[in-house]
Amino acid sequence: MATLGLIEYADAGPEVRAVYDDIRATRDTDYINNFWKAIAHHPPTLRRTWESIKQIMAPGALDPVTKEMLYLAVSASNQCGYCIASHTAAARKAGMTDSMFAELMAVVGMANETNRLASGYQVEIDDRFLTR
Repeated sequence: MATLGLIEYADAGPEVRAVYDDIRATRDTDYINNFWKAIAHHPPTLRRTWESIKQIMAPGALDPVTKEMLYLAVSASNQCGYCIASHTAAARKAGMTDSMFAELMAVVGMANETNRLASGYQVEIDDRFLTR
């Protein structure tokens, strides 16, 4: 259970309802997921986080499946079960296949392993990596 509980639409004040309405309209859904309902206890955080997510995940140089897979990779590295579930669903909706998921997790696992090894061995950065 969320630490402070979840704020449902019916129980939300006008500021929270406005963000919920924007989430529904932007995502073309009638569903507000638990993440938003949990952080709605602090409307400025809800609004700021939604505006940032909406901007970052909007169409750009990266396609939607790439953005969702990047979000999923970071979520896996940070061990956020909620975000793994949420962004796996979003990545699948954007076109991620089972094979893509498996390969992504292989890359995440390898990156985490080699990052720890490089950090543990305190490997100096090669000069050629520092020039453009």
